[in-house]
Amino acid sequence: MELKDSVSSIKGIGEKTQKLFEKLGVESVGELLTFYPTRYDTFSDPKPIAELKEGEDGVICGLVSRVVTPGYASRIKILTCIVTDPSGSIELVWFNQPYVKFELKSGYHFIFRGKVRLKGKKLQLEQPKIYKREDYYRLQTALQPVYPLTAGLTLNTVRKSMKQALTITGDMPEFVPLKFRKKYELLKKNHAVTEMHFPKSRETMMEARRSLVFEEFFLFMVFLRQMSLGREVKESSLVIKDNGECDDLIGKLPYELTSDQIKTFEEIKNDLTSGRVMARLIQGDVGSGKTVVAELALLMVAGSGYQGAIMAPTEVLAKQHYESMQKDMDRYGLKCCLLVGSMTAAEKKKVYSDIAEHRADIVIGTHTLFQEKLVFDKLGLCVTDEQHRFGVRQRESLSKKGISPHILVMSATPIPRTLAMMLYGDMDISRITTMPSDRQAIKNCVVGQGYRNTAYNFIRKQIEEGRQAYIICPMIDAEEDSELENVTDYTEKLKDIFGNTLRIDKLHGKMKPKEKNEVMERFKNGESDVLVSTTVVEVGVNVPNATVMMIENAERFGLAQLHQLRGRVGRGKHQSYCIFVYGKESDEIKERLGVLLKSNNGFEIANEDLRMRGPGDLFGIRQCGEMYFKLGDVYNDAGLLNSANEAVTSLEDRELNDIVQKMYEGGAKEVFQFFDNYVTI
Repeated sequence: MELKDSVSSIKGIGEKTQKLFEKLGVESVGELLTFYPTRYDTFSDPKPIAELKEGEDGVICGLVSRVVTPGYASRIKILTCIVTDPSGSIELVWFNQPYVKFELKSGYHFIFRGKVRLKGKKLQLEQPKIYKREDYYRLQTALQPVYPLTAGLTLNTVRKSMKQALTITGDMPEFVPLKFRKKYELLKKNHAVTEMHFPKSRETMMEARRSLVFEEFFLFMVFLRQMSLGREVKESSLVIKDNGECDDLIGKLPYELTSDQIKTFEEIKNDLTSGRVMARLIQGDVGSGKTVVAELALLMVAGSGYQGAIMAPTEVLAKQHYESMQKDMDRYGLKCCLLVGSMTAAEKKKVYSDIAEHRADIVIGTHTLFQEKLVFDKLGLCVTDEQHRFGVRQRESLSKKGISPHILVMSATPIPRTLAMMLYGDMDISRITTMPSDRQAIKNCVVGQGYRNTAYNFIRKQIEEGRQAYIICPMIDAEEDSELENVTDYTEKLKDIFGNTLRIDKLHGKMKPKEKNEVMERFKNGESDVLVSTTVVEVGVNVPNATVMMIENAERFGLAQLHQLRGRVGRGKHQSYCIFVYGKESDEIKERLGVLLKSNNGFEIANEDLRMRGPGDLFGIRQCGEMYFKLGDVYNDAGLLNSANEAVTSLEDRELNDIVQKMYEGGAKEVFQFFDNYVTI
């Protein structure tokens, strides 16, 4: 067995299981080894029954005093039993698991592990797993990896396959030179990978993770440095003039620009007229008005006889940009065109012709702007909206469609300035921190799961008033041994709760692009009332009519990401609300989420998030939602990012070239495809 071999070379993986792994992006043995756990199952000490709290994962050691024969409720077979310990008693309940009665013996002690729920005025332990005491205490000595799954693939299958794959970790290439491994006290790659999957303890897992995150950041910095070699401030041959059209448009806008928007546009205007090629990043909170600043830059370039292009992360957002910009550009005799993947071949051919022959001044699109067939006449400015959704190479390939065009990128990710300087070292940075005066502050609340019914009633009332709501779940499908809410099951649950009175849609990253666009279009057009989604809505669409954002298992997300999600509401004239629902009761979680009650400023929240996350304080190995690195988190691992940047900066050109060569030889698909598709933050 070799790293490049198909996963089917692993014993026990047949054609059917191979296809299930491929659904998760795992095709080779090497890719399986870097398919890291999302979290670990830990086995805490049992606690007295009297100390259990609603919503927590409860573990008790008790005596089985009475087992009730399975009964039925709405065609669901229910088995209950009473368990006691010196502090009290509790009812245990299992749904559609009648075989459990054969494991239970009255008068015997077992350890039970399940979710604590409130039924009436009494607590229950729901769907608990049963352990003999000696078996449970044995499990407490190790961490059990939990991986993302797809329907038909079990956690046990992944664990068994992983153990076989780990026998060839010695073949994995070492990208980080020995001198850096010694300096930063990093583990060898094979040892780190093994400990990442089946750690001996939390301490060894954290050490392994630290080594692998350093490698991720190190390779990323190598990649950036290789791209920037020879890239210096370039003289621009483009003659961009300020002919007054931008001031005219500013005067015709139905709102006043904020001081930060005006300052940022002045910086862009100075760049465009400086005689040098602009490379600028605009950082601004969700809803702070970055897009109108980009529109002014596009107007200035198009008004000077050149073409501009703006790339959006979704078709729905691209269409919204197109509709709003074309109305503005009509005043100045400029033509916008839309280029998205769902267009027919004939429609695309017509757009290609309009662009090549300069009948189109501003092109608005998605990834379709990378098509080789697309040729500009005089490309003067490239704008990428939500920069973190596009790879470094994608940004480069778009800019190569012109002769050194100006580059403007926008991000709503509130990265602290020190991190931004490392990740965007080749760019000037503008910040928009003030919000438009017509934006109403979002009303927030942080609540436990017992508040759900109240939240559902509130959502129903908002919809009856003509509004819409988002509900965010951290998972797409149910995961084995996981209590996290998932989009698939949650959507069905809501349909049972609301019946036919509300129109409910679901959205997640595994859906085909066409299907995602259709769902988002329906929600934008008011054809659905509730959208149950993963974090893919973070930059998806502007729906001013959506006034409620409810986020389940809020403790599983970083504060900065929660703030991003919250920014999907509060975009219209109606008061908006955000409900953060935590799945676990703890003072620490309440304190973290409480930050969102005190501030609506993304940069303040990001810095507070960074301050509050201590070493090893992971809230799961990876934050939920769309990941930019497989393991690394630019907030939580800011120190490692700094060390990796320091290491790469110290490399001589010869050493850099050797590492790049090794990357191509030892992991070209894994490493470079990752950068192409996912990273720049």
